[in-house]
Amino acid sequence: MPVPAAAQEVHRAGVERLLKSYRSIPATASVRLAKPTSNLFRARAKRDAPGLDTSGLTNVISIDPDNRTADVAGMCTYEDLVAATLRYGLSPLVVPQLKTITLGGAVTGLGIESASFRNGLPHESVQEMDILTGAGELLTVSPQNYPDLYRAFPNSYGTLGYSTRIRIELEPVKPFVALRHLRFHSLQDMAAAMDRIIDTGGFDGVPADYLDGVVFAADESYLCIGVRTTTPGPVSDYTGQQIFYRSIQHDDGVKEDRLTMHDYFWRWDTDWFWCSRSFGAQNPRIRRWWPRRYRRSSVYWKLAALERRFDISNRIEKRRGNPPRERVVQDVEVPIERTVEFLAWFLDNVPITPIWLCPLRLRDQEGWPLYPIRPGHTYVNIGFWSSVPAGETEGATNRSIEAKVAELDGHKSLYSDSYYTREEFDELYGGETYKTVKKTYDPDSRLLDLYAKAVQRR
Repeated sequence: MPVPAAAQEVHRAGVERLLKSYRSIPATASVRLAKPTSNLFRARAKRDAPGLDTSGLTNVISIDPDNRTADVAGMCTYEDLVAATLRYGLSPLVVPQLKTITLGGAVTGLGIESASFRNGLPHESVQEMDILTGAGELLTVSPQNYPDLYRAFPNSYGTLGYSTRIRIELEPVKPFVALRHLRFHSLQDMAAAMDRIIDTGGFDGVPADYLDGVVFAADESYLCIGVRTTTPGPVSDYTGQQIFYRSIQHDDGVKEDRLTMHDYFWRWDTDWFWCSRSFGAQNPRIRRWWPRRYRRSSVYWKLAALERRFDISNRIEKRRGNPPRERVVQDVEVPIERTVEFLAWFLDNVPITPIWLCPLRLRDQEGWPLYPIRPGHTYVNIGFWSSVPAGETEGATNRSIEAKVAELDGHKSLYSDSYYTREEFDELYGGETYKTVKKTYDPDSRLLDLYAKAVQRR
């Protein structure tokens, strides 16, 4: 990691390049980032116009181990951020599951992980941000300075501005994580146990640092409890032939495991949760020859992007005489008391398993207007990523999921396909607040509107 003075200079030069590229775009033209990669799953229109140059905004700028904070460029990946903070025995409060998610992306597009039941969402650890607005102003934003933009920035997906620097809170970690995988034979028992762990902060008298879960079937679900520890001992390695999500499964009771802190953070990345099976990477004969450096989510995402570009799966299905398939790649948040109802409905109506579970509670009591879930209340993020046979209506399964989530007073993340009407979208995602902040900081609409970006896929 560069010494602070060098890192500051790299960052300053990067901001200058960004501003220069903004000024080079005609005043009547729209503004976008020039990004070589993405973790979004929305189809996007092709654009020939040049984008903003973010090439100098990918580094950790500085870490203050005494105050437990880090200043980070907006396009810095969590892989690089975690590598830097672990040297000090620290980590971000929430580390999203995939290595190439950027800090700026997690803040403006939401992120979640197994610390979210106690630490909320990534944007809640933000102390201040430098944001390039649609009007071309570089503003330092905090709860006290431009609080309307600070509050509206999460879930705005770059439609209110782009973060060039983010200062976040860090927390101390330990070298290892001891894991206990609890099996349940009913969804009701699993959800009740999850609720107890969150309310008490632990399991069997031991404080829990991390908590998520997996549903394989109505009669086979698991909670995965992680406890940070300094106790040395053997650790598992799921970056080779072994596959993490398969290690969770067992017949009954509790199964124990141990990982290094580093490997715990990236336990889901090696196989993109379980989605690497679509590319044959879980076939032992193929996995043996698949280079370890290519067993990571960013590689699978590129393969998935090529598949979407050339419509490979549907061409194969057509040759087999099967109907085309609808992509169902979604994360939704449902109140914990409605979680079993949603899971039962989903298992009966959508042929996709496994399903990921991740509980969360907001730390902040004011809430966040563009993703208005209730402060002080437990929600469960439910993630499912696959495809189903397409119906007669475009997005039929996704539309039914949206309706069910709304019925249960939940919300859906906007990184993938959405089908809301404008009225439904405004009601769910802070319509009037968003319009006011948008008019203030992007008065000429240089950046896309959130509905246009998330639903109309422009």
